[in-house]
Amino acid sequence: MPPKPKYTKEEIASAAFEIIKKDGLSALTARDLGAYLGTSSRPIFTYFRTMEELKLAAREIALREFIDYVSDYREYTPAFKRIGMMIVSYGIHKPELFKLLFMQEHKEKRGFGSTISDLGEISDVCTELIMKEYGMTGEQAELIFEQMWTQAYGLGVMCAMGVCDLSDEEIGRQLGIGFAGLMMLIRSGMIDEIHSDVEKNTDGTFHGNKSGDVPYK
Repeated sequence: MPPKPKYTKEEIASAAFEIIKKDGLSALTARDLGAYLGTSSRPIFTYFRTMEELKLAAREIALREFIDYVSDYREYTPAFKRIGMMIVSYGIHKPELFKLLFMQEHKEKRGFGSTISDLGEISDVCTELIMKEYGMTGEQAELIFEQMWTQAYGLGVMCAMGVCDLSDEEIGRQLGIGFAGLMMLIRSGMIDEIHSDVEKNTDGTFHGNKSGDVPYK
């Protein structure tokens, strides 16, 4: 009868998560993980075929922590804005986990919807909050969430990479301006008319030409 494994699959994934959290994804090697557990690398491959598979298991743990990190939105008004602020905050205070969750390359090209699905249940929670708090339709709420996630994601990336360090007030202002502008555009009824045509000029540079019907130039 083979000996009972010293570590469970969950314990190995949890150890990998802790290494990434502290030192980043590049620090996760079979040898270093074995040393962290006080064993060889053999138990790792009892449960995981590759280190990539182990990384995905660690990512699942990170996603659960992320959802818990933003879960205090119920205590705030507006709740949707609080989630956006906490997404950026995650990039500030847990940069390596932010990179694990949202800054990994994918082998296959993916649509924007697939990227949104990486957020797990948060995307559905945000859509429902927007519909409830601002009287938006499902389609409008999805549009608002996609645009605001893009902005929060960009700010989070800059913070996780050390490009800038934002205070809560700065995060709130940045997201607030973007949200207010988007709401004004939707309520104007002109959201479908926004487009930009790009034409090559004689000097070889590119300049966007916006429709004269849009509410700004």
